[in-house]
Amino acid sequence: MSERHTALRSMHDLGLAAWFGGSLMGALGVNGAAAQISDSTQRLPVASAGWSRWTPVNAAAIGAHLAGAVGELATESPRMMTQRGVGRVSAVKTALTIGALAVTGYSRLVGRRLERAGNPSVDGTTAPNHQTPADVAGRQRQMRMLQWAIPALTGSLVVVTAYMSEQQKPGQVLRGMLGRAGGMMSAPRTAGKVAAMAAVKRRMAMSH
Repeated sequence: MSERHTALRSMHDLGLAAWFGGSLMGALGVNGAAAQISDSTQRLPVASAGWSRWTPVNAAAIGAHLAGAVGELATESPRMMTQRGVGRVSAVKTALTIGALAVTGYSRLVGRRLERAGNPSVDGTTAPNHQTPADVAGRQRQMRMLQWAIPALTGSLVVVTAYMSEQQKPGQVLRGMLGRAGGMMSAPRTAGKVAAMAAVKRRMAMSH
């Protein structure tokens, strides 16, 4: 069971690392290098070619991350029931993952449209100039935001994953389990107090 968990965690972490690192390198490296080409009509095609070569690797990395994440969710599900805070952090991680997937997919869609734009004159992959057609310039502005949104979301996933690893330390597990048990024990007492107060209010109302 531990070997299976190790394999899942490796898929999760390596896939996320490639997803985050590739998106950051592309925004800084591929797009930045393409902007240095002297021929302004070749900047967009060169950057598009670089992103196209990375896309299959990125898709494999995302697939590995998702497979590892689903597997870890299954193996760690008992802790969600017994350790306070685990379920809440898992929900945050799920929301970030969905957001990163949506932004990555939309970014690729915009990128494909830029690939089909031909050889317009541009200042950079995400920077139009006065000769750039209006529709291409609009997609470049979209890409300018998307290229930083992906590493921001995947970087947040790295942070949340690190926090969840801290939650697995024995001391954290014990405190979380005690906190969950304390919360379950206090719930009936709270319900009893509410019921008692309601009964007192009814008696007071009847007396008046």
